[in-house]
Amino acid sequence: MGFNIFKKKTSEKKEQGTGIFSRLKSGLSKTRQVLTTDVNDLFVSSKAIDEALFEELEELLITSDLGIDVTMEMMERIKKKAKKLSNADELKQVLKEELIGLFPKNNDTTKEKAITKPHVIMVVGVNGTGKTTTLGKLAMKFTSQGKKVLIAASDTFRAAAIEQVEIWANRSNASIVKHKEGSDPAAVAYDSVEASLARDIDIVLIDTAGRLHTQKNLMEELKKIKRSINKKLPGAPHEVLMVLDATTGQNAISQANLFNEAVELTQIALTKLDGTAKGGIVAAIASTMNLPIKYIGVGEKIEDLQDFDSKLFINALFD
Repeated sequence: MGFNIFKKKTSEKKEQGTGIFSRLKSGLSKTRQVLTTDVNDLFVSSKAIDEALFEELEELLITSDLGIDVTMEMMERIKKKAKKLSNADELKQVLKEELIGLFPKNNDTTKEKAITKPHVIMVVGVNGTGKTTTLGKLAMKFTSQGKKVLIAASDTFRAAAIEQVEIWANRSNASIVKHKEGSDPAAVAYDSVEASLARDIDIVLIDTAGRLHTQKNLMEELKKIKRSINKKLPGAPHEVLMVLDATTGQNAISQANLFNEAVELTQIALTKLDGTAKGGIVAAIASTMNLPIKYIGVGEKIEDLQDFDSKLFINALFD
């Protein structure tokens, strides 16, 4: 993924088997090949650990969308550790460990915690990131686990958005609460939570606008939705999940910062990692925002929206 560090030519057996790991590798195949420099060439055993190698590595990390600040801090740590290393192969292992270390300690949430019922997830993000599609795939994921799901069509500023979530609701056997186009998004969210309490719903997914076609301020609208949900169900929303398009690189961090200031994000979903995104952006977002990346999208299929595991992800990049 940006780091083309990763076409390891060995036949190591992976503990993860061929399921999720192979789908992840397959989904990341384009992204892993973005750079022409193969990191395995950079880390050939005969190569000396010197300033020239550090400069090459630094450039590789920056161009992989890790970002200048994160790269510089990481390179400082790598250089200190390098004093005790004897070959470039050992240095590659240090790089892997440093990349995994960029993710918050709470990032690998493979087991679902005990959750409040209904568990309300407010889904935010700009239009075009795959926000509503991600919400729909989540609905299918949860209903396939036997959970009762309700979708709130709170992006009332686009008729197409209401139609889109309705299609996902039908496809996933989820309930839906919708009002007419142009109605108050906060009222839709409020009614959805109210309905979920009455219907014994497990998960409520709140779709929201990513852009407004009126003079209203998007962030103020999102704050209003959040207040409305909390008014009906104190403590909700339990998660504010932001969907980001990985191909937008460092711009994704700027987007996340704006939304975080407005509605306090708790989780990130990164989409379009099956395209020309660069791998560094995943670690950069997790590190810069200090937020767990909960899901990644590595393809069009339902199962290509995967629970994120930082170790699995880095291993897939290096393999």
